[in-house]
Amino acid sequence: MHNGRSRWWPLVAITLGNFMLLVDVTIVNTALPRIADGLDASFTSLQWVMDIYALALAALLMVAGSAADLLGRRKLYLAGLGLFALASLACGLAPDEGVLIAARAVQGVGAAAMFATNTPLLMAAYQGRDRGVAFGIWGGTSGAAAAVGPVLGGVLTQYVDWRAIFLVNLPLTAVAVWITLRSVQESHGDRTARIDWPDAGAFTLCAGALTYGLMRGGEEGWTESGTLLALAVALLSLVAFVAVERRARQPLLDLKLLRRPAFAVLMAAALLLQAAAFPYLTYVGLWVQNILGLSPVMGGVAVLPMAVASMAVGMFGGRFLHRLAPRLPIGIGLLLIGAGPLLHVLLLNDDSGWAVLVPGLLISGLGIGMAMPVLVSAALGAAPPQRAGMASGAVNTFRQLGYALGIAILGMVFTQGLRAAGAHAAPGTAYVHGLTRVSLVAGVVAVIAGLLVLAVVRRPEAEQAAPVAGGTAGRGTAKPDAVTSGAAEPDAVTSGAAERAGDVPVGADQG
Repeated sequence: MHNGRSRWWPLVAITLGNFMLLVDVTIVNTALPRIADGLDASFTSLQWVMDIYALALAALLMVAGSAADLLGRRKLYLAGLGLFALASLACGLAPDEGVLIAARAVQGVGAAAMFATNTPLLMAAYQGRDRGVAFGIWGGTSGAAAAVGPVLGGVLTQYVDWRAIFLVNLPLTAVAVWITLRSVQESHGDRTARIDWPDAGAFTLCAGALTYGLMRGGEEGWTESGTLLALAVALLSLVAFVAVERRARQPLLDLKLLRRPAFAVLMAAALLLQAAAFPYLTYVGLWVQNILGLSPVMGGVAVLPMAVASMAVGMFGGRFLHRLAPRLPIGIGLLLIGAGPLLHVLLLNDDSGWAVLVPGLLISGLGIGMAMPVLVSAALGAAPPQRAGMASGAVNTFRQLGYALGIAILGMVFTQGLRAAGAHAAPGTAYVHGLTRVSLVAGVVAVIAGLLVLAVVRRPEAEQAAPVAGGTAGRGTAKPDAVTSGAAEPDAVTSGAAERAGDVPVGADQG
């Protein structure tokens, strides 16, 4: 353990990597119009530029946690940083949309390795009060990533070039690698465990085929052969995943957990929250830049109220929220997340300016600040203690998958809205028509999820909190009340997170 100020260098190294990977979820949004012009990219290609990153992150998060336990967390974190940097360089130099999409996929692979090792490396580096301080800072900067992403993307796009949103990662990753090599110690998990490649392959194929099928269906129609083939592959892959998981000695996701109503609903809530809260901002960004003529910087500022409101709730209301039964902040938070876009449906018209977005974004931001921090600890509380790490990895996987599927589904809704407006409609009218449809779907999805949580998640099903790491993650015992109340005690929130994948404590990302 380092002494004095030097003991905080591991926190700097890990937080920097985590900040970068989360910023890259949203930094692309304000650059999309310039990317479309620069590469002559289609709308579907722009969807993939955003979607493939989150899809790779979701598909590989749990398997990356297993690989980190076996190979070494520091080693995998460094490998993730290196891969992330190389892929960022490829994104920045991409000559066409195909190369950019492929490079974004590789970026997502590197991000999965980084994300899965964040929490266990921090738990191995810090104990006691220092651990609480470390996770507080780490969680706060994670939350800031959601606010910084669109604005940073706008600044770099407007004053440098859209390629700079990727190239800026190169010096940052170099700094993170240098500090990691000098200050972060290696740690391992259960070295007798094995990486379940058949499960990982089936899950990845299912998620990818489903996303592709949804996008293609929106563009080409639901009876088109390519659409039907993709959806059939997704279904068969899902069946294969379930079959392999039921027989696996060390499954990525113990399907018995889904027999617990509270756990199953919380997984659904994680997916639906992420699908409803963030992907529709992409279409808001296209509207404010392409139709209202805002600059990339102002396009980022236009969606900033959501992130600011979310961070404010996390900073000033966190302790109060964690005294409540988890279903209340999660359920009510989801209702508020839904109320924001539904308000946009009522207020948006052909004459609207960007300021009409502010009330809805503030309301949604309040909901995100209420629901997001409690969601992970509630999922841990709904799982048995020995499955805490698996529950942590699962909830983060469902969240990222929700973002990927949300982009695909809302893109389909947006396209259909443009078509429904008619070929002779003015561009502004068509965009407003598409955006109101997207807002309606996002709002209804979040409201349904909120009502489901309030109805089903009466109390955590696990009587004890998940195990807490001592020297390495996934060992020890947490305070029983911490998880069952969704408390923000550092040890409880981060408990067991290294068994499979990185947990996201209070104040963590909204991306």
